[in-house]
Amino acid sequence: MSIVIFEDEKVEHFLPLTYTRAIFDLRVGMYTFYQRFEKKLGKVECVVVREYLVDVYRERLDGVRVNDLLGEGEALFLNSRLLLREDKILRLIKEKLSNKSHFSLFVDKDPVVVYAPSKKAQEIGDALVRGDYGAFKRLCKNVGEKLECNGKVFEYLWELISENAKITAEDYAEYKGREWAGEVDSRVVIYGDPSNVYIARDAKVDAYVVIDARKGPVYIGDGARVAPGAFIEGPVYIGRESLVMPSALIREGSNIGNVCRVGGEIEESVIQGYSNKYHAGFIGHAYIGEWVNLGAMTTNSDLKDTYGTVKVVLGDKRVDTGSRKVGCFIGDMVKTSIGTLIYTGKKIGVSSHLHGVVYEDVPSFTIYAKSLGVDLVELYLESAIETQRRMMSRRGKVLSKAEEELIRRLFEITEKERREAGVKKGRFILG
Repeated sequence: MSIVIFEDEKVEHFLPLTYTRAIFDLRVGMYTFYQRFEKKLGKVECVVVREYLVDVYRERLDGVRVNDLLGEGEALFLNSRLLLREDKILRLIKEKLSNKSHFSLFVDKDPVVVYAPSKKAQEIGDALVRGDYGAFKRLCKNVGEKLECNGKVFEYLWELISENAKITAEDYAEYKGREWAGEVDSRVVIYGDPSNVYIARDAKVDAYVVIDARKGPVYIGDGARVAPGAFIEGPVYIGRESLVMPSALIREGSNIGNVCRVGGEIEESVIQGYSNKYHAGFIGHAYIGEWVNLGAMTTNSDLKDTYGTVKVVLGDKRVDTGSRKVGCFIGDMVKTSIGTLIYTGKKIGVSSHLHGVVYEDVPSFTIYAKSLGVDLVELYLESAIETQRRMMSRRGKVLSKAEEELIRRLFEITEKERREAGVKKGRFILG
């Protein structure tokens, strides 16, 4: 049997983060969806992603088939948006697999788990590779027993933020009470149960750090460092080789991915990885991608003056999030200048550069400085590529050919965004 993770048409609800990655690589709690599937069910043999992501995923997932089911055999299809946890859905999957009972499981009319025999698996896989989600759903209805069940299947990007704290606390259970593997200075203060704090291998927590684990656990990953004077309030996850700057305020619900540099104040936010927020400024209820650099005093709003619920533009619709606390959504490779201010619920497209006050969504590859009296200007493609190459080199990484081609392809894909927003071509001049 092959385990296959697939995306569906709801991928657009997770833009701009899903321009550069599949939904299954988004973070919530201590893991990505992909990591969670492997922890619960074993090795993933195949993934199905959008056509323009195929080459880069063949690099990212060595030994995993991409858009290619190959050969004959049963397959277990898993929807990327499914939060696989110790619940009824996982128990049902294991029961059906042990009995070799083929089935399709729907949550709110979306197929989220399908265990199919060989011929039907190939048909389903072909429909997914074509992006024919109508055919995919029709096929799923005719695979063994059709089941319906309640479970957590994410619909929108902001749900990852609102659920992150609770899921982090759930994920931490396996680390509760483990002996620390890293170094903790004797002058570190811990409030609450020390078993709710885990310091991983080669991590260092310096003097005068305060960790408050009374409301939730704190996990500090391999090789991470927390500098003097930082305050961390659980539930919080800090990933491998990340640096928490002196006097940083990392508040509840924060999720810092691998190899990040974070300072200032962060609350209820997810940072995917390899991003910088060195300096003072506030980031709240936000989701930030990879290779992002936030200039000093960059701040986002996560609460409207009216205390009303925040609405987010998705395509040609305004969707009410139902939440009063929603920050911003920043795609990969975005850069902000000093003093950038971002309004509630705004989406910032990949590789955009921001200046001043940002009070509307920003298309990908756009230099935005409207509040400073400058029209929207398209970022030169070669400049975007060279900037990414330089930033990656600072982390000891090299921009691969597939990654460069992904940037070029995204520039084409997002051209309509810029045209509809009135973005101009030409040289950006400020002042």
